Amino acid sequence: MIERYTLPEMGEIWTDTYKLKTWLEVEIAVCEAQAELGYIPTDAVAEIKAKADFDPQRVLEIEAEVRHDVIAFLTNVNEYVGDAGRYIHLGLTSSDVLDTGLALQMVASLNLILEKLEELIQAIRFQAQQHRYTVMVGRSHGIHAEPITFGFKLAGWLAEVMRNRDRLVRLRKDIAVGKISGAVGTYANVDPQIEAIACQKLGLQPDTASTQVVSRDRHAEYVQQLALLGASIERFAVEIRNLQRTDVLEVEEFFSKKQKGSSAMPHKRNPIRSERLTGMARVIRGNAVAALENVALWHERDISHSSVERVILPDSCILTHFMLREITGLVKNLLVYPENMQRNMNVYGGVIFSQRVLLTLVEKGMNREDAYKVVQDCAMAAWNTTDGDFRKLINQDSTIAKTLSQSEIDACFDPQHHLKNLDTIYQRLGI
Repeated sequence: MIERYTLPEMGEIWTDTYKLKTWLEVEIAVCEAQAELGYIPTDAVAEIKAKADFDPQRVLEIEAEVRHDVIAFLTNVNEYVGDAGRYIHLGLTSSDVLDTGLALQMVASLNLILEKLEELIQAIRFQAQQHRYTVMVGRSHGIHAEPITFGFKLAGWLAEVMRNRDRLVRLRKDIAVGKISGAVGTYANVDPQIEAIACQKLGLQPDTASTQVVSRDRHAEYVQQLALLGASIERFAVEIRNLQRTDVLEVEEFFSKKQKGSSAMPHKRNPIRSERLTGMARVIRGNAVAALENVALWHERDISHSSVERVILPDSCILTHFMLREITGLVKNLLVYPENMQRNMNVYGGVIFSQRVLLTLVEKGMNREDAYKVVQDCAMAAWNTTDGDFRKLINQDSTIAKTLSQSEIDACFDPQHHLKNLDTIYQRLGI
């Protein structure tokens, strides 16, 4: 029997042995429910529970002959149980065992993913606190925009992973669904109360209206939510990759003392973990498309979904779990360079403060169009010029000098103005 209150390793959940354990757990739960309702003898259930076992290799041997995995499993179990085995699988169809057991695997995987996700939340939270006031340039379209802090950037990440956590918690409830309703789902040969009792024992809810299978919209949502989490991780990874570029170098993946970046160029320090995460997110997104294709089965069921799920569910769960471990380690050990942030923020003499100059001129009575033109002329003169100095040009402009005092100009270039409402965002996040 599987102990669902201890977390196995992610890889273990998707082994044949673990899968067969879930099948046996489902069959025993059904037998217990049958006995509680008086359909089979209680002593038979006791014998089944005492003797029931399986050998994964033996199941494969039988399956090679009968070409049916559940029949092979039941045959092997009965080799252990003997005569009482006639009460196993009574009134059931294969999908009762397959889909209910699969739900146990998916819930177990999601528990591990949520555990790792919580570690990522704490890692981002810590770094957001550490760099709450680490000023850097904000960018839009990849172009310098206005000052922000690195902590503010991380606060956005934190909010996003917390949303992912909330979605996965809801998903765990939606996927924790079993069906013990027999062929085509009509309960013709199995009492609905058996399903209710068995699912309760397994920690599941009965499916509302199954066909011969649990409808695959649930499984499609499962993979889509993992893909969405993967997309968030990819967003963080792409940001790190961009900020690690040589001409930016505001943050950097940790690079160990003996690590090598290139077989040809000894100077290289590449964002390999971030790039790896970016690629893995693509795989999970592809799996989400396959999961959507599984929704449309023929009539009450076919098995076109089965071969797909044998690939996409283990791969998506294992990849997501690995990605969480990687991004958490990356965030915890991230190298942050405030001095480079300061350098980049003041390139071309602080052109990123152009809006503050514009708004101050307007506040002092200048027409907005006129103010925009004079500020833009100074910015364009400084832009992409080796010795371009926006602040110097602002100070030298006669129109601006007539409107603003030196102290008012200086105030326009104070990055603290852009941080004055930062605490509001942090309060929303509880940090």
